[in-house]
Amino acid sequence: MDYSHIQKPELGYPYEFNLDELDAAQACVEAHGFAVVKNVLPAALVEELQESVKAVLDPDGALGEGNSFTHTSFIEHSPTMWKMFDHEPFFRTQQVFCQAQELTINRTAAILRNPGSEPLRWHSDWRGFSRRPPNDSGDVLNRGPWPSGLWFYITGSHPTHGGLAVIEDSHVEDWEGPEGFQLTPDRGSFHPVGAEPHGHIGFDVPGLVPLFTDPGDEIIFAARTYHSAFPNRVDRVRLSCGVGFRPRGYPVNAPWPLSETAQAFIKSFPEHLKPMVEDYVGIDNSWRGDSPMG
Repeated sequence: MDYSHIQKPELGYPYEFNLDELDAAQACVEAHGFAVVKNVLPAALVEELQESVKAVLDPDGALGEGNSFTHTSFIEHSPTMWKMFDHEPFFRTQQVFCQAQELTINRTAAILRNPGSEPLRWHSDWRGFSRRPPNDSGDVLNRGPWPSGLWFYITGSHPTHGGLAVIEDSHVEDWEGPEGFQLTPDRGSFHPVGAEPHGHIGFDVPGLVPLFTDPGDEIIFAARTYHSAFPNRVDRVRLSCGVGFRPRGYPVNAPWPLSETAQAFIKSFPEHLKPMVEDYVGIDNSWRGDSPMG
């Protein structure tokens, strides 16, 4: 489907902010579950990140049309991402949205979506809906109150280009789903009323806000906010990356050992930034709740 007809929405409240409006942006996240901050990263760093994402995720350009790839420990392989931490506007912005002065890296990711790649299903990253013991790494890392989304769509976000969409006001604890839809049993997604309880794919959802951003803009959404991404229907790769933080000292007892790449990353991380990796636990996508420790 062609989404070129979708226009940038005018909502009844501001949701795009400048770097001197961070408190207002955080208030928008608290009220509506998302915000955009303009020009957080300079153009030169954005260009370096674009090259780094391509080099780490698809170094040979062999991924192929219609395919996508997500790297869930990107910072361990991209010294370019480390440069973000020395860019004062970036780090100041993260302190505001995480509501803490001292931060620890919680997790990182980068996504490459080639032309023709399909849309994502609607979902929330929050894993605190269930009180059962954690069963995978997402269950361990995505149970805190910190923002789920601190993303840079470094080739821009637009409905024709695999851009991000969120559902406004979907971040509150008692949210019951969009009108005409009901939540899946695990509350991780939603589906039309009366349909099979599978995560919905499509952009016919009440409360949908398509986000239009430039490559240096940051997209922030709250821990529970439901979101999706449009298909990439232009002849240009879509690239994104993000760093998720949690307040330093917040307990995350990861049931997996640090990988060799995580250990090498911590050792190589610049000395003046070392406090931000003191509590870094990395990620093990193969870990399951009944897996023994290695």
